[in-house]
Amino acid sequence: MSEHEPVVRTPILIVGGGPIGLSLAADLGWRGVSCMVVDQGKGPSDFPRANAENARTMEFFRRWGIADKVRTSGTPEDFPHTVLYITSLTGHEIARFDRPGHGGKGPTVLSPERPQRCNQLWLDPILRELATGFETVTLQPNCRFESYVETDEGIEAKVIDLPTGQHRTIIADYLVACCGGRSSIAKTLGIEMHGNPALEYNVNIFFRSPELWSHHDKGKAALHFIIGETGVWGVLVEINGQDFWRLGLRGKHVYDAMDKLDPDELIRKAVGADIDYEVVSISRWLSRDLVADSYGRGRVVLAGDAAHQNTPQGGFGLNTGMGDAIDLGWKLAALVQGWGGPELLNSYETERRPVAVRNVGQATENITIQKKLSIDPRIVQEGPEADAARKALGDEIRGNSRRTYMTDGTALGYRYENSPICWDDDGGDWVDTITEYKPTSRPGSRAPHAWLADGRSMLDLFGHGFTLLRLGEQAPDTAPFEKAFGDRGVPLSVHTISEPPVAALYERALVLVRPDGHVAWRGNALPADPAAIVERVRGASQAVADA
Repeated sequence: MSEHEPVVRTPILIVGGGPIGLSLAADLGWRGVSCMVVDQGKGPSDFPRANAENARTMEFFRRWGIADKVRTSGTPEDFPHTVLYITSLTGHEIARFDRPGHGGKGPTVLSPERPQRCNQLWLDPILRELATGFETVTLQPNCRFESYVETDEGIEAKVIDLPTGQHRTIIADYLVACCGGRSSIAKTLGIEMHGNPALEYNVNIFFRSPELWSHHDKGKAALHFIIGETGVWGVLVEINGQDFWRLGLRGKHVYDAMDKLDPDELIRKAVGADIDYEVVSISRWLSRDLVADSYGRGRVVLAGDAAHQNTPQGGFGLNTGMGDAIDLGWKLAALVQGWGGPELLNSYETERRPVAVRNVGQATENITIQKKLSIDPRIVQEGPEADAARKALGDEIRGNSRRTYMTDGTALGYRYENSPICWDDDGGDWVDTITEYKPTSRPGSRAPHAWLADGRSMLDLFGHGFTLLRLGEQAPDTAPFEKAFGDRGVPLSVHTISEPPVAALYERALVLVRPDGHVAWRGNALPADPAAIVERVRGASQAVADA
């Protein structure tokens, strides 16, 4: 480094101030761990991006105390998350998916939180305010990451302050790339992404039109797939549930001719009538099907779009990245605080990469199913034959596209199978489904939600450290377990839950839950060697013991 170059030190350097980088910073700040976020942008994006937060992401927001703010900052709570397949807004309805469990207030049977729609236009500022509200979090906007080298002591990164042109050196223990699919950090590591880098070509027309639903008889809906004689040609998406909309067009022919498109004609065609509107912007983008071969090396890891990219069909992008941030947050905190072992960071790829492979593949299957719809050109016509054609197409859509919009299994049912820091047991076959979620306390799974007598969710017990649950009237004394955790400086809280329904849901008398809310171990009796369990779950050993 230059003799006169300013040097800054931080335990964790996060490159990228989008929702994943900000969420990781917030989680670290919530844990009292210092970190720095560098981002070459000036602040939150003014371009609409991700719209949907699933129930698991909302559970994370609940933990940080921002769920209510997210719920009230995006799409209005009473706006339905309905999905429509139509010939136009004023034309024929072909299929409908109502999602009464999405949006609004109140829990569902499966979670204390409902999926919400809060575009990044409003989500990013909320996350930014949350992260920067912690004294241990430093945000450096207008700061471009240039390069890094890894030394025996850690990471030595070079950045440049864009307004002044001043170069700086940042010394960190760990580096996290949350800087998108073109990350130079992945290239430095020699990590490639494989899949389809141009799965689909898209053009977005953003426009404003107040209460667009008042011009037709379909009612309010979040997503409108507009079908013509050759298939789905447009997707109309609400952005704020009031006056802001996105009309998405598909195909390389529109992508290549974006400057020649007539937005007036296309909006009129989608609506099927003349309406008052204002075009805000037109842009183009690529849908991708990519997963990184590796999630990092040494002290450097990838998260979010730097590790995986998928088509929006299903709404998995931001939510998958949010899972990355939550998995990384407690592990990095454990390493900085001194109680995490050498296997802890290695477990990140083992746990999160299979989730990305699953979700990216599911998103691609969703768009493939839609492209293969059996389209009869008569669906846009009138008369008995056209009615029959629309009914047949509607039956097909309802039969094969439910998995795109009903995704409780994807959101809540992912399991960290074969994790080196979970102690699996013979819990029987694990069925990985998309639409249905079956609560289980099997190690690696999300610990199930249930309401306690005091009004809290079981999920409200988890977060800062490990949580040992004593379930039922006859649960064993846990003093030996508590001593094993205390001897190694691993944070542990113990909760005795006597409610029979909760004990039955959790399936065992003792359940150990990680800081991220996933089950690490369970049993009906104390393990023969509690210390061996602690060593495994804190990433210090993969040794097998008689549990």
